[in-house]
Amino acid sequence: MQRKYRSFICLAAVALSALFIAACGNSGTESPGNTVAATVNGKKIMLSEVERIINQQAQGKQSEFSAHDLAQARLQVLEKLIQREVLFQRAEQEKLLPTDEQITTSINQQKQQTGMTDEEFARQLKEQNMTLEALREESKKDLAINSLQDKYAGKVTISDREVEDYYTANKKKFVNERGVSLAVIIIDPADNTSQGITNDSKGDADAKAKADSVYQQLKGGAVDFATVARAKSEDPQSLLRGGDIGSFSEDGLKQAGLPKELIDQFMGPMAVGGITEPKLVNNRWYIFKLQDKRLQTENLTLESQTAQGTVRQQIALELTNQRKEILNLALVEVALNEAKVVNTLAANMLSNPSILGGLRPASPEAAKPAGTPAAAATSSATPVQKAAASPASSPAKK
Repeated sequence: MQRKYRSFICLAAVALSALFIAACGNSGTESPGNTVAATVNGKKIMLSEVERIINQQAQGKQSEFSAHDLAQARLQVLEKLIQREVLFQRAEQEKLLPTDEQITTSINQQKQQTGMTDEEFARQLKEQNMTLEALREESKKDLAINSLQDKYAGKVTISDREVEDYYTANKKKFVNERGVSLAVIIIDPADNTSQGITNDSKGDADAKAKADSVYQQLKGGAVDFATVARAKSEDPQSLLRGGDIGSFSEDGLKQAGLPKELIDQFMGPMAVGGITEPKLVNNRWYIFKLQDKRLQTENLTLESQTAQGTVRQQIALELTNQRKEILNLALVEVALNEAKVVNTLAANMLSNPSILGGLRPASPEAAKPAGTPAAAATSSATPVQKAAASPASSPAKK
């Protein structure tokens, strides 16, 4: 249930400044950097914050947005920023702010997850035009909001009867299909530095050489696969989990587009714990570790063991998380109702609809790529990752 929603630091777009000065009826000295998009109990949310996040999410493709899509994106991003500020202010009122030590620990944990050295971390902060103080402020908000949500989520209880009723109604869900559990290291010849990848190969030859080097390192057995994945993989999603990408049925592997010979290797002679040689799939190099193998499909009971504990524990966790999401939504609604929110951007759009037709995004060159050095952005899904459904993000969680 760890879901983060972050604000990013980057340069505001010059092309947008003139547009929004006209659209919002501000003086000629204003720009997205000093134009207020909304206020929450008097606390300003600047238009530049909205643009930073759109630039980050678009990953250089904002010029492909239609005027309609861009306007809609601005409103949606601003809504999330308003929710974030409202929840932070409520956490502050309830005295749930983290200590300086907790903030430092959180940042250090994120650095470790990405495998960056202190020097790499400092360099990326500088490249993103972000100060350590700004990063600490964002981490402070993250931790405070998480504490607020945990306070109310702690009231959730699930009875044994609810678990048993859920199991009876959903027995088809609790089946271990013939298949495997995998971890992966991905080497991509494309430029992934904007995704927070620091040890990034460039070009086909460089990627092939790196893939061979990583394989030889793993083949020697001197280092743990997860450690190497965090340091060398060029896929942000799997990198943060030490390469772990979960379990897949045999059919799921086929649907994900893995070569038949690789699937046959997993389901055949390859032993659990084994590592494949680098395999080129869709112009990316993959090195897999076989973490588990199931040669027969089996029906699970409430006491059967899974990666999340017993099936009983898994159901209890799922039901708990469902209720936590509802509580998080309720918390946002209550906090919004108690706050004084002024959405200036929405009001200006409403009062002058004709400006929407002229809204165009800045060119990719007009703003630096956004993103915090401690949290890698999500890249396009790999063939294997497409087979694994990610949990939906809660609008109440950042």
